[in-house]
Amino acid sequence: MRTFFTIAHRWLGLITAIFLFITGLTGAVISWDHELDDWLNDHLMVVAPTSNDALPIFQLVQQVEMRYPQLKVVSVPLNMGAGKSVMLGVAPILNPATQQSYDLGFNEIFLNPYTGHELGKRDRGAVWPLSKENFVSFLYRLHFSLHIPEFAGIDRWGIWLLGVIAIVWLVDTFIGFYLTLPNKRAPIAFRQHHVKYHEKSFKQRWAQAWKIRLPSTTYKLNFDIHRAFGLWTWLLLFIVAFTAFSLNLRREVFLPLLSQITTTTPTPFDLRKPLPKHAVDLSHIEFERVLALAKQQAVKKQWKEPAGSIFLSPRFQLYAVSFFTPESDHGVAGAGNKRLYYDQKTLAYLGERLPWSGTVGDIFVQAQFPLHSGRILGLPGRVLISLMGLVVAVLSVTGVYIWYRKRYARVVGKRRLGRLNA
Repeated sequence: MRTFFTIAHRWLGLITAIFLFITGLTGAVISWDHELDDWLNDHLMVVAPTSNDALPIFQLVQQVEMRYPQLKVVSVPLNMGAGKSVMLGVAPILNPATQQSYDLGFNEIFLNPYTGHELGKRDRGAVWPLSKENFVSFLYRLHFSLHIPEFAGIDRWGIWLLGVIAIVWLVDTFIGFYLTLPNKRAPIAFRQHHVKYHEKSFKQRWAQAWKIRLPSTTYKLNFDIHRAFGLWTWLLLFIVAFTAFSLNLRREVFLPLLSQITTTTPTPFDLRKPLPKHAVDLSHIEFERVLALAKQQAVKKQWKEPAGSIFLSPRFQLYAVSFFTPESDHGVAGAGNKRLYYDQKTLAYLGERLPWSGTVGDIFVQAQFPLHSGRILGLPGRVLISLMGLVVAVLSVTGVYIWYRKRYARVVGKRRLGRLNA
């Protein structure tokens, strides 16, 4: 049995190594995505302080749509801090001549809220050309989708691939843990020549697996790092692997499986199938009417937080209005903010989302991203996840090195044996 698991760990590790190396390193960086983006792009994020009042936000929206008739604004911030720019998310409309979306080359526009002056544009998540404007979003998309392009009308191949890799990794974490346990049935030859090792208790022998022997050879050092790091961080590795699976295969696997175990409340996004990219309707957007409806609804619910943002999801044909104060725009412990949903065509109320509330299943679903990003523990959690990203990359490299050295030794041994037999 141990031989089987050793072989399984070897090949599962080799299959996942390059993917975990990439996602580990990118995950270590994007734990600080907002801070890094602000630092790299202060020319887009910051405006000179002024005593003037900011222009009405929907006036800025109207100006942008008049300046660029090939687009519609689909995301609007409502809480603008002093000295901060306004970022409007935009999407292309259909070209009536081709019935295809216009190629804008950007999906975000940054404005000075006091003057309406355009500070710049960027294509968030673009693969090329890579610049400091889209560097953080490039890493973010690389982390969860590898930037694998749309094929056969489906743009989720990379997300699905990494979801499957996460499942393989999840299984391999248990196999790796099992292999750290001392072999109770060591070969007779080993027991004869290693009497002291054999006389040690199981606990004493397993304690060696947690240690890194120094001084050491290169191979032993890599082996000890691979084994010890895996043990020290096993629980965190399990959490990161499980949440990677649950986030990437949320609709396809995670929610259907979870619904068999406990009750979950689907969001309007879960209840709708996304439209193809080229079938969306942006001809009629009513942000101001939806915002008025949402504010009335929030008053009835006795919500204290102001409306912080509103966006339209054209592929799901619904509006979402989030409520939060400026200092908590990243959500309650990473679980997002209070939100109200409305249908794009009828403006009918579709439901709400409350962070850390609902059934046990709902709270478990909401906890997936906070756990994966470390935001559930605030700043210490983000530091921990950054370190875990490095650990994952180290485990990938050391695992491949161990396999290579063992394979090299087997090849050399066979050649020597062949020469002796000749």
